[in-house]
Amino acid sequence: MDREPGLSVRLKLTLSYAGFLVLAGAVLLALWMFLMRYFPGTQLMESTRGIGGALLPGRSPIQRDFGEAAALALAFLLVFGLAGGWILAGQVLAPLARITDATRMAANGSLSHRIRLPGRSDEFRELADAFDTMLAQLEAHVVEQQRFAANASHELRTPLAITQALLDVARNDPSRDSSELDARLRAVNTRAIELTEALLLLSRAGQRSFTREHVDLSLIAEEAAETLLPLAEKHGVTIETSGDITPAAGSRALLLQMTTNLLHNAIVHNLPEHGTVQLSTAIRPGSVVLAVENTGAKLTPQLVSTLTEPFQRGTERVRGNHAGVGLGLAIVKSITQAHDGTIALAPRDTGGLRVTVRLPVVPPASIDGDQ
Repeated sequence: MDREPGLSVRLKLTLSYAGFLVLAGAVLLALWMFLMRYFPGTQLMESTRGIGGALLPGRSPIQRDFGEAAALALAFLLVFGLAGGWILAGQVLAPLARITDATRMAANGSLSHRIRLPGRSDEFRELADAFDTMLAQLEAHVVEQQRFAANASHELRTPLAITQALLDVARNDPSRDSSELDARLRAVNTRAIELTEALLLLSRAGQRSFTREHVDLSLIAEEAAETLLPLAEKHGVTIETSGDITPAAGSRALLLQMTTNLLHNAIVHNLPEHGTVQLSTAIRPGSVVLAVENTGAKLTPQLVSTLTEPFQRGTERVRGNHAGVGLGLAIVKSITQAHDGTIALAPRDTGGLRVTVRLPVVPPASIDGDQ
């Protein structure tokens, strides 16, 4: 925003201090004149009654000396107020200068700098602490985005490189069976499309560009379970659903995608046979809970802590041809955060994973009233 140039805050404070001192001196002299005019009870009052100058003509030498002394006192107060105000304003605004320097450095791309303003808490220190917190969050966000962009570029480059290699082979060997090439190209192209769609969904959830509506997580969980039932049967996995009505607010499509991703992840990363997935919903004070728990191989806490990061597949958990694009749980985390919720992952003692999603609760009466 363009603004017209104005006085600095330090100069404004200086003028304010000086003006206050001069005003205090003028009020003191006016009070003195009032006392001399209406309460001439002492010899000093009698001798200085003409301080008003024009009000009482024919002033005596004492009166003139008193008037000159008053004028000199006001001048001294003005100079003293300007000098003292300038020094005091500089000391008061010194923290603001450090904040300004940090802001300029951040604008130039240096997000690692911190103000770390010392001293006890006051308005400037609260501002500095808030700015340091913002810088830390921005730095972490930028690092995460850079890592995500690098990983996304690598993942997108892989199917393109495979496609190029297949086309080169077909060009160099015209007698090669085209049906095999077509099948492999279709598989690679499908993977590229899935990755692109996952990236778009992740971006949409992160921007929170969706309309909120009242939803019931228990119904969404049932729909996701019905949709993935054929996949579960193919893998020999049994899905067990349970829970209560869990009213929440958000995008039904995104919450369905979140639940589907969790359930798909639990089915694919399970035991080779006779595996189980427990899908449950519950309502707690102030929140609704969606929990997905599956059997499987034993996981380390170190591995579990990385599963919600983009493109972290947990290679020892992958079996068959269901490696995915590495964005399933990252999308779940992004959708959860976009709905002001939290997600927690924990390894099960007997093997497998438990994922718990908590979202803000919406009173059931509110849902009934809106429908």
